[in-house]
Amino acid sequence: MITHDVVIVGAGLAGMRAAIESAKVADTAVFTKVHPVRSHSGGAQGGINAAINPKDSWKDHWFDTVKGGDFLGDQDKAQVFTEEAPERIYELERWGVVFSRTSDGSIAQRPFGGMNFHRCCYASDKTGFLLLQTLYEQVLRHRVRVYEEWVVTKLIVEEGSVRGVVAYELTTGKIHAIRAKAVVLATGGTGRMYRVTSNAHACTGDGRAMAYRAGSPLEDVEFVQFHPTGLYGHGILVTEGCRGEGGFLLNGEGERFMMTYAPTKIELGPRDLVSRSIWTEIREGRGVRGEQAVYLDLRHLGKERIMDRLPQVHSLCRDYLGIDCIKDPIPIQPTAHYFMGGVPVDVWGASTYLQGLFAAGEVSCISIHGANRLGGNSLLDTQVFGRRAGIAAARFVQGRELLGFPNGQYDQEVARIQTLMERTTGTNIGELRTELQRTLTDLVGVFRNGPDLQRAVLAIEALQRKAQDMVVMDKSMIFNTDLVGALELQNLLLGAELIAKGALRRTESRGAHFRTDFLKRDDDNWLRHSLVFAGSDGPLWKDGEVTLTEFKPSERKY
Repeated sequence: MITHDVVIVGAGLAGMRAAIESAKVADTAVFTKVHPVRSHSGGAQGGINAAINPKDSWKDHWFDTVKGGDFLGDQDKAQVFTEEAPERIYELERWGVVFSRTSDGSIAQRPFGGMNFHRCCYASDKTGFLLLQTLYEQVLRHRVRVYEEWVVTKLIVEEGSVRGVVAYELTTGKIHAIRAKAVVLATGGTGRMYRVTSNAHACTGDGRAMAYRAGSPLEDVEFVQFHPTGLYGHGILVTEGCRGEGGFLLNGEGERFMMTYAPTKIELGPRDLVSRSIWTEIREGRGVRGEQAVYLDLRHLGKERIMDRLPQVHSLCRDYLGIDCIKDPIPIQPTAHYFMGGVPVDVWGASTYLQGLFAAGEVSCISIHGANRLGGNSLLDTQVFGRRAGIAAARFVQGRELLGFPNGQYDQEVARIQTLMERTTGTNIGELRTELQRTLTDLVGVFRNGPDLQRAVLAIEALQRKAQDMVVMDKSMIFNTDLVGALELQNLLLGAELIAKGALRRTESRGAHFRTDFLKRDDDNWLRHSLVFAGSDGPLWKDGEVTLTEFKPSERKY
């Protein structure tokens, strides 16, 4: 049996930042599906927010974050988040992140949606990738043990305390029990439940599902952000930095339509507003040549600026659509991008429900992003709260005895996997996944309503019943991606069920959750967090208080 003091699940920016801190004082190991520098964090292009300009203020960043989240975020935690931001930027700079620079040598900052100051620090349009490389260097420097190509399938909890995890080692086919005093979940998002998503194939909601099954509730799962500019037909992210650099959104009639929807911010409104505006144009027949797309136009920026600030966007357009964004507008459509909800934790990443469980990054819900995350705040989230989760987990294990490992739970997990492997006939995994993605995309998207959400719930429950009979065609245990796909699909189905039911339950429109049958934000009844627990007969819902400190909820205008 493998034993470590602190086990971190996931090697993206949040997981590696936690590992760097924890490894200073505790025996720390990272378990990851992919090599760390192939984590989905590398897909973040635009930048990372912080009030580092002397004319800017962390308090203004704080307000923009609270307002951007439609006042659902906990303001005390958002204060910690924005106040600590500059320190994290300078730390990354010291470690070697090659930020873009102004003419005087300062870190360059571009405007991002929903912000009232140019506070998004960036490295061309490859910010996430460069942060990922830099943090991996620090992981190596601190001699963190990294288990690459291990799929964690279960969180082991006994009597309310974390005891470890179970993981499938792809290269050998073995299923391992891993004992730990603390577990940090840093598994990212769950975008692969949608047909059009910016998320990597590994983003299947594993951490959320494991925590939920182990007894932790999930918080605010109904809030799903659609990034306004996904590459049409692919969903690949086209950074908000394009609009930060001055790109225009044009409908099929050549009109710069965001002037109608966000007259003061135009293209730099918050993501939820811009995504709804795009879909309104499409639904009203002003899309590009009848397609479900509009144009992102960069042509007026000129070749030099595009190749200096947005070279990856230029390459993506060339490689996936065969167009040159220097000469041609880019067809884009909203793409499932970020999940505001997740495992509820405090400002140090510690679960308030399971002792020894911590979470950081997109899998967690602290809650700082509220009902809608602002662009540039996700990378900052990984650094501020990844660091804090690592510190807290390391403190937690100091002087603490390793608790007994419940072998019965390990045996049950092995039996679950063996059942999948031994079945010779049943439902095709790919067909189930495709139907799930179609259901979420068509019925639980940018615009929602009661009848569609009811249909989605029924469809997802039917898919869950079919999934009980799904068959893994590959019978080898070594590098069985078919088996991994089956385990991931179970997590996706659970996550989809909770999102659809949570969206049906919340009878208002707030941030990224927009109900066409309940058009207004309802602070009297819904200024509260939603918490969902695993009950014996299905999900059980409760409400949680939103912490208001400095800013009174007001109408959100841009």
